[in-house]
Amino acid sequence: MASNGSQLHAQCCIVGGGPAGMVLGLLFARAGIDTIVLEKHADFLRDFRGDTIHPSTLEAMDDLGLLDEFLTLPHEKAYVLSGKVGNTTLAMADFTHLPTKAKFVAFMPQWHFLDFLARKASAYSTFHLKMRADAVSLINEGGTVKGVVAETPQGRLEVRADLTIGADGRHSTVRQAAGLIPQDIGAPMDVLWFRLSRNPGDPHETFGRAEAGRILILINRGEHWQCGYVIAKGAFARMQAEDIAGLRRNIAELAPFAADRVSEIGSWDDVKLLTVSVDRLPVWHKPGLLCIGDAAHAMSPVGGVGINIAIQDAIASANILAPALKQKRQLDEADLAAVQKRRERAVRLTQAGQVFIQNRIISGVLQQGAELAPPMVLRLLTEIPLIRRLAGRLVGLGVQPEHIRSPVA
Repeated sequence: MASNGSQLHAQCCIVGGGPAGMVLGLLFARAGIDTIVLEKHADFLRDFRGDTIHPSTLEAMDDLGLLDEFLTLPHEKAYVLSGKVGNTTLAMADFTHLPTKAKFVAFMPQWHFLDFLARKASAYSTFHLKMRADAVSLINEGGTVKGVVAETPQGRLEVRADLTIGADGRHSTVRQAAGLIPQDIGAPMDVLWFRLSRNPGDPHETFGRAEAGRILILINRGEHWQCGYVIAKGAFARMQAEDIAGLRRNIAELAPFAADRVSEIGSWDDVKLLTVSVDRLPVWHKPGLLCIGDAAHAMSPVGGVGINIAIQDAIASANILAPALKQKRQLDEADLAAVQKRRERAVRLTQAGQVFIQNRIISGVLQQGAELAPPMVLRLLTEIPLIRRLAGRLVGLGVQPEHIRSPVA
């Protein structure tokens, strides 16, 4: 990385230090490609992010020879995903038969994952992570993106690069600055995130519970539960006008073992709204720029696969683009289009499955006013082991898992 006062130069500038951006930064640096990652926050320590590390990502860690060390970080393992619908407990996805070394989903606070990636990437002299660098605009020259302008505590910073990657999430500044407009696919729900303390006698596993009009997800984070309460799209404003006691009562009824702790939700300030959106860019790129992860396609929280789909985008991007960047060859739009062509089918099929579940199952539960019986598709998952294993494969590995083939310096 060359520096000239308030200007930096690199082969690749990645905007966004989330899972996709950090994995791609690691893979590019590992290939000897001079790479800078810009992250607008001062650290990775933010709650209520996706914490599921699926077998596809664990396989990538194994490809890099990092899996054993990675699994020394605090995490909980889920070999089967289950939930309770009405009075019926259902096993919905079985990972134990996957053709992978790690046959489970690891629930791990995302900051541990990102810190781990940052440490491993920093071992390469070609990797540079700049925190508190908020990209605000693109540098365009002759119709080609040549980098970004970022605001930092030290002032304005220009980062010039042969390739700019937008990995800055579903509210991507890079995408907006490039004039790339996503198509809204739609979602009928939002999610309220909050935490409750966890006691030794509580259930160990992460699980979900659905009753008529109500859905609760509880993720075991060791000392506390990360809780997601699914609501109808746009219902949060109405709920905020009411007493928080209503939410506490619903949580106590859905998770009776935690009824003595619902007062820990002191006010609506303790609840964070995740506005669920499902969208997709028709075109993920323009000259000098490629969007990946949520910047290219926001995923529903259904299945918790968004992080892992984004990481698969990063792996495919490195596989396709790293050889040319390593040889100092100027990328053209055909190179960038090859990444979209590789990943788009998997994204479309995954989103189609998520929309089906949203519209046919989740909407039905939220609208149900009487006693809830499990939908037929969920009963089949429990009654037929082969279908449960197929669900485990789709959730755990995805439609088109990627394997690391990018070069090493």
